[in-house]
Order: sequence, then structure tokens, then C-alpha cells
Amino acid sequence: MASYVSRTPAASSRGAVEHFSGRLSFETDCCDVHHAIENDKTDFVLLNLRSEELYRIGHLPTATSLPHWKINESTWGPYPVGTLFVTYCADPQCGGADKGALAIAKLGRPVKLMIGDAIGWLDEGFDLVGSEADTAKTT
Repeated sequence: MASYVSRTPAASSRGAVEHFSGRLSFETDCCDVHHAIENDKTDFVLLNLRSEELYRIGHLPTATSLPHWKINESTWGPYPVGTLFVTYCADPQCGGADKGALAIAKLGRPVKLMIGDAIGWLDEGFDLVGSEADTAKTT
């Protein structure tokens, strides 16, 4: 008897290419964001969509605080059309990064979600910055 893994056949190679290429147009990961920051190649705006309190406790380097519930047409004044936004929240279960990315997309702006969120960043061994980041273990 086949395992639950193989019981449903894998997609064709063509289907897998389409699927994973599609995912990469919607998502990025902690390592790629970290690499861009460390190599001064941040051609995107990194948005911390958690609360302002959590942002103060600790956030990713270069991140701008914009809680997802504050995203609207008036918050985009300083950003030129075509600016790529990368969203993150506390952890994959919180949904704030998805809600923010949806709101940004509805405003007609390019956006990607950083999979793993802040907890994934920490799991990769990367540091947070902020007034209390030295003591923050999770956000």
C-alpha cells in the first residue's frame, strides 16, 4: 500500500515548474531578504505588519512599521508607483502578512510575502533590531 505522500501522484514536471515559478512570484524567504539587506541590495520596502509595540521590541533591519490594518491609499504617499513591498508578520499563523499583502495588491502595488515571518527570521539565526531586540526571543 502506498504512503499518504505518494498516494496522490506528483504533478508533471511542467506542472511543477508552473506551480513553483508562480509561488516565487508571490513569496520570498528570510534568507533572500537577509542577503539583500547584508549586501545593500534592498530594491524593495520591507514592511513589518505587526503592531507598533512589537516593532519597538524588535524588528528586521531596514523594516518600516505599518500595521496591516493601517494600509490604505493615504499610506502610500512616500512610495513611487512600482515600488516592490515585502510583508512579514510575527509568525505564519498570524495572517497579518497575508492581509497586508492583499491590501497592498488591491491598491495596485507589487508585493511579496516573506515566508517564515519574524519567527522564521529568528529560526535562521538572524538578529532583530530595536529598543528591546537584545532580550526579544520571539515576537
